[in-house]
Amino acid sequence: MKKLKTTLFLSFFFFVFIFKHSFCLDPWFELCVPKDCGDGVNITYPFFIHELQNSSCGYPGFHLTCRNKSPMLRLSGNDFKVKHMDPKTHSIRLQNTGVSSSCPSSIIRSLTLDPNRFVINKTTTNLLITRCENRTLGRDLDKYRIRSCQNSTEFVMVENDENMKRVRDGCGGGGDVVEMPVELGGGDAEVDGGNYKEVAERGFVMTWLAANCSVCEESGGRCGYNATAFEFRCFCADRPRRISCNPEKTKPTTIIILVVVGCAIIFALATGIFLIHRAYKRKALMCTDKSRELEDASVYFGVSVFSYAELQDATNHFDSSKELGDGGFGTVYYGKLRDGREVAVKRLYEHNYKRVQQFMNEVEILTRLRHKNLVSLYGCTSRRSRELLLVYEYIPNGTVADHLHGDLAKQSPLTWPIRMKIAIETASALVYLHASEIIHRDVKTNNILLDTDYCVKVADFGLSRLLPNDVTHVSTAPQGTPGYVDPEYYQCFQLTDKSDVYSFGVVLIELISSMPALDISRSRDEIVLANMAINRIQRCALDELIDPFLASDPDTEKMTTLVAELAFRCLQFDSETRPTMVEVLEALKGIRVEESGDDVGNVTVKKSEVPPPSPENEGVGLLKGPIMASPVTVTAKWHSTSSESITPNAG
Repeated sequence: MKKLKTTLFLSFFFFVFIFKHSFCLDPWFELCVPKDCGDGVNITYPFFIHELQNSSCGYPGFHLTCRNKSPMLRLSGNDFKVKHMDPKTHSIRLQNTGVSSSCPSSIIRSLTLDPNRFVINKTTTNLLITRCENRTLGRDLDKYRIRSCQNSTEFVMVENDENMKRVRDGCGGGGDVVEMPVELGGGDAEVDGGNYKEVAERGFVMTWLAANCSVCEESGGRCGYNATAFEFRCFCADRPRRISCNPEKTKPTTIIILVVVGCAIIFALATGIFLIHRAYKRKALMCTDKSRELEDASVYFGVSVFSYAELQDATNHFDSSKELGDGGFGTVYYGKLRDGREVAVKRLYEHNYKRVQQFMNEVEILTRLRHKNLVSLYGCTSRRSRELLLVYEYIPNGTVADHLHGDLAKQSPLTWPIRMKIAIETASALVYLHASEIIHRDVKTNNILLDTDYCVKVADFGLSRLLPNDVTHVSTAPQGTPGYVDPEYYQCFQLTDKSDVYSFGVVLIELISSMPALDISRSRDEIVLANMAINRIQRCALDELIDPFLASDPDTEKMTTLVAELAFRCLQFDSETRPTMVEVLEALKGIRVEESGDDVGNVTVKKSEVPPPSPENEGVGLLKGPIMASPVTVTAKWHSTSSESITPNAG
C-alpha cells in the first residue's frame, strides 16, 4: 500500500509538471527558426543546418553543414555550396565545390539523385566529361576540347550521350565518363567555348520534394519532421501539431476538461503499475519454482543438469585467465569436466526474470535441434541460489569475426575457398533453423564459430524465437546487434525469417571485404557496412569493397562479384524482395559449382588451403595467450520488456 501511495504521488507530480510546461513556449518552436551560416542565405524547411538546429527541423536527407560561412549539401560524394534557396518554388541553386581549377578534378563524381527528394530542373544539362588520350582530334570534334586545360592529357566535354560516343570513338577510348549537371546559359554546341571552369561555377538549379509548409506557416507555426512517427510536424508556440497551429486561446472549460482527464489518466496509470508489479512478482515466483525443479532434476529437456560445484571445479573457480569471451548475455569460460570433455561454460551476468527467460529459451531451442553446423548444448545448471550456467561443446578455433578483422586475421587471412565453405555451412544451418520454425535473430560473425578444420558452428540462441508455419511474423520490439538488424524489422517491429536473411547478407559482405559490420572510424556514410556495400555495388565499385587479399586471380574475382550480388539481394529494405535462406543456399552452391566444379554437398577444403593453427589454439596453452571470442557471445541492443505477439497468416 505504501508503494502505491508513492506511485500516486509521483504520478501526480509528473502530471503537474507536464501540465505546467504545456503552456510555456515550446523548445522546438524556438529551435526551428530559419538560420544561416553567415553568408546571408536563409536556410528553411525542409533543409536544416546540422550544427545549429536539430534534425527534427527538417526532412531526412536534407541536412546541411556550415563550411567557411557557407551552407554545404553533400550528394553522391560531392559537396555542393548552396547559392540560393526559394521556398515558394521549392528550388535551390547549387555549385560543385570540386571546381577549383580550369581542369576537371578527380574528386568530382557523377551525380545520382534520390527521385523521392530531388528533381533537376529542365533548364539544366548533364555535361559529360572524359579524358581523351589522342591529342589530334578531328576538326569536327576539336570544338569539344576544354581549352583551358594545359595538362599532357586532353579533356573533352559534350552535351549528350550521342556526342560522347562520337568523341570517345575519335580520341582513343579515354577514361570514365563523369556526368556534371550545369546550366549552359544559352551556350551553343561548343558548350560555351570549352570554358570548363566558367560553365561549372555557374551551378545548376533543382527542386525538392517534401510536404508543403504553407498551411503551417500561415497559422504561425514552423515546419519540421517527427522521426519517430515518420511524418510532417508543425511546431507551434505551445506544442507541436500535425498540420497547423490553432490560433484560438485555450478556454477555461478546456483547462478543466484537461485536468479531469489528467486525473483519470493518473489513476489508471497508478492502478496499471500496481497490477503490473503484482504480476511481475508472480512471474518471479514461478521462475524460482522452475529453477528449483532444475536443481532437483538430473536431466532437463533431454540434457544433463550439472552441479554448480562441478562447473566451479572445471573452470578453476571461474578463473579470469580462462575467460573465452564477454558478451551481452554473459561471460564464457573454458573448462574441463571430470570425464575429460572440454567445454565452454556461459555464466549469466545477473539473475532476474528476464535472464531466466533467455536461459530457458536457449535450453529449450538447443535441445530440440540436431545439426552438424549448430553448436551442441551439453547441459545446464540451476542458480543454486546464486547463478544460472549453460554448458556447451568447446570450439577451439575462435569466431569468423576473429579471422576476418580480429587478431587472428593478421596471422593468416582466410582463403577464398574457406570463406565460401563458411558461407555455405552457415546458410545450411539457417535453412535448418527456419525449417524447424526458429528465427535466430542474432546472426553475425561473432556468433559463427570455427573448429580446427574450419567447419562452422552457429551459436547463441538466447534471442531466438519460434515462428510457426501458420503465422507471417512475430510482433516484438527490435533486438539484436547494431549493423546486423533488419531495418524493416527495426521500423515495423515485425520479425520474420527474412530478418535472418538480412543479417546473413551482412555476413556475406564481411566475408568478401574483411571489414566489420560497424566501424565508427569510417566516414559517416560508411559506418554501417551494409550501407557502404549497397553504395559501392550500385556504383559498380566492387574493387573498393573486396578485400585486396582475395583479388589474386580472375576466378576468385568472379566468385566474389557473384557473392556480392547475392548479398545485395539479401540487404534489400523490403523483406518481400529478399530471397529465402533456401534460395540463398542454392545460389551459393551454384556459384561454387560453376567456378570450381567441386561437389559442394560436403563442402570440403584441401589441407593446403587451411592456415596452420596458431599456438594459442593448441590445447590448454590457449588459456595463457590471447583468448578467442566466446562461442555464445550476444551483443543485444534495443532490448525491450514489452510483450511479444504472433500474427496469424492472413492466407
